[in-house]
Amino acid sequence: MDYQTIDYRLEDGISVVTLNRPEVMNALTQQMRAEITDAVITGGREARVVVLTGEGRAFCSGQDLGDGGSAASMDLERGLRDEYAPMIRAITNCPVPVISAVNGAAAGAGANLALAADVVIAAESAYFMQAFSRIGLIPDAGGTYVLPRVAGHARAMGMSLFAEKIEARKAESWGMIWEAVADAEFEETWKARARHLAEGPTVAYAHIKQALQASDGNELEEQLALEAQLQGKCGKTRDFQEGVVAFLEKRPATYEGR
Repeated sequence: MDYQTIDYRLEDGISVVTLNRPEVMNALTQQMRAEITDAVITGGREARVVVLTGEGRAFCSGQDLGDGGSAASMDLERGLRDEYAPMIRAITNCPVPVISAVNGAAAGAGANLALAADVVIAAESAYFMQAFSRIGLIPDAGGTYVLPRVAGHARAMGMSLFAEKIEARKAESWGMIWEAVADAEFEETWKARARHLAEGPTVAYAHIKQALQASDGNELEEQLALEAQLQGKCGKTRDFQEGVVAFLEKRPATYEGR
């Protein structure tokens, strides 16, 4: 795909997908959603980690309300089913870890795009806002699924009803995101995190994602069985053999992702 609204680059096993409409705070259009979906799927095939971030002062301000005609003519159900859902699925089903490097405002669908990632790292000046109720809507782009899981029912409800900004440090203290870092350290932090994952045992990472995503819907016995199955697969990888040998030899492991 010839990207027009995002930038995509691959370097040292790290795929960086940058939302690139800074003049409108990286608001999402139909074309942009298709490009993000394609880029994440591509990154999952050719990289060892995918990073989502934004150009300019925002990560993503959510849906571009000027895209798709007037409010009366918008088919929100179709857009969510055919465009947003594939984008969120591409992130959650990506076979390699996905990091959201939230450089600024993440509002509406932009907040839930960020929270769909496996790891969320935010600049201290960034914030998250479920802005939907301000225009008579409910949280979408997976928001009603992810918010109760990362913040708990009470906070998810409050965020959805009051549509208030949740600053990055508060989001960190609530357990919504992995970490909030000082703006001056933000870029180097997410790059270091991405390098760490790119150098790691990516087969194990894929199975970690699978196991944790399944845990909400499984009873204990089902989860124990899934753990055993996935651990058996990990135990047959060269990475496991290398990890054990490196541990015994007291040296860093060199993982191949197989």
